Amino acid sequence: MPAHPLGVALRNRRAGHHTLVWARPELRAAENFTLTSPAFDHGAPIPEKFRGRLFGANISPALGWSRPPAGTVAFALVVQDPDVPFGKPATHALTLGIDPTLDGIPENALAHPSPTPGIRHGKGALGRRGWAGPMPIRSHGPHAYVFQLFALDRAPELPDGFTLADVTAAMAGHVLGRARLDGTYEIR
Repeated sequence: MPAHPLGVALRNRRAGHHTLVWARPELRAAENFTLTSPAFDHGAPIPEKFRGRLFGANISPALGWSRPPAGTVAFALVVQDPDVPFGKPATHALTLGIDPTLDGIPENALAHPSPTPGIRHGKGALGRRGWAGPMPIRSHGPHAYVFQLFALDRAPELPDGFTLADVTAAMAGHVLGRARLDGTYEIR
C-alpha cells in the first residue's frame, strides 16, 4: 500500500510525552509498583488483536500489576497516545473502579460496559467510553500507547460521564504510587 500523504506530511509533528498526565507535577509519585501485560512487553508493539475499530470488536489487553503501595484504596487507569500530531494526547481509556485487591484485569475488561464488576469509564477519544484501541494515521510512524496506573489513597467520587480533567483534579494530592507500561502501534 502506498504511503498516506497526510501521515507523511505530519510525521514530525507530535504532542509529546511531556503532555501525558504522567508528566503533570500534581500527579507525580514514586514508581513503586509495576504494570505489565501478557500481550506485549514494555516498549514492544501491541498485537493487531487490540487495534482500535470504528465498528466491531475493540478488545483491550489484559493487564497485571505487582502489589501497590500500602494504603491504596483505588486505582485510576489512563491510556494515552502522545504521538498524535496536534494538541493534547488522545485518551484511549479513562477508567476508575478497579478493585485494588486484584493483581490484574482480564482481556476486554476495559469494554463499555465492563464485564468486570465496579469498573467505570470516563469519556476518552472522540467522546467514547471504554477502550479505544490504537488507530494512528497511516504512514505517520509508530505511536506510543502509554498505560498509566495510579494508586490512590481515596476513591474519586465522580458522576457518570466524567472527563480526564475531572479525574486529574480528583487525583491531585492523592497519588501514593504509579506504574507505567508503554506499547507501540504503527499503520504503514
